Amino acid sequence: MRKVERQQLIREIITKSQIERQDDLVAALMARGARATQATISRDIKELQLVKVPSNDGGYRYALPAQGNIDNQTRLSTELSNNMLSLERQTQFLSIVMRPGNGPVMASLIRQLEIDDVFSVIGDDAGVLVVCRSADAAVNVEEMFQNLMNQGD
Repeated sequence: MRKVERQQLIREIITKSQIERQDDLVAALMARGARATQATISRDIKELQLVKVPSNDGGYRYALPAQGNIDNQTRLSTELSNNMLSLERQTQFLSIVMRPGNGPVMASLIRQLEIDDVFSVIGDDAGVLVVCRSADAAVNVEEMFQNLMNQGD
């Protein structure tokens, strides 16, 4: 499993489960078919800037940093304004053409924002396909991207 995929899986796991220790995270990844060493998870925790917050049972659990969405939204705005070549909508799909090499970053940022109207995101070297939950949702997401792009100018 690639690093980007593993880190996305880590984000999903810690938002849906009470993960208290790195060993618990390694086990949760293994249960989902992803092998990773404790050292790899330790690096991922640093890169994702995970924090420990109080859990309901009195212990502590891993969580995403509070300002993560703000930073990612700013980064998405910058990526859109600096590297997007085109944005087209067809029914519930958005096609984003990026400068070569920027597709994976854009896809990752969109995933990290966890936009309710977005069902799935697929990215390659210079393109991103955003699958929205409906045609109306695609209009909303397209408007959001246009607004973010204008903010980055």
